[in-house]
Formats: sequence, C-alpha cells, structure tokens
Amino acid sequence: MPRRRDRFKIKGKTLVYAVRDRRGRFKDIQLFRRAHLLDLRKPSRRERRKR
Repeated sequence: MPRRRDRFKIKGKTLVYAVRDRRGRFKDIQLFRRAHLLDLRKPSRRERRKR
C-alpha cells in the first residue's frame, strides 16, 4: 500500500510533507526540501533493473 503524503505550509512559506500511517495518524513530518532530496537519491525500481 503506498504511503499517503499530505503537503502543508508552515508560516505560509516552508513546504512540509506529513506522512501518515495506515490509521491516518501522523508518522513523520519532513521538510519538502529534505524529502525531495531523499527521493532523488533513491533510484526507482526501473532504474535498478537497468544496472
């Protein structure tokens, strides 16, 4: 099951991701910048197959 991510803004500027668990409770809150960089570093399944 894919993780559900919600995007919020703190003080009207900084984007954050709120990752929820299966029950809908907050599991982790990350800055958008940090979450985006982690996603870029992790290769997709399709890219892993090519290597």
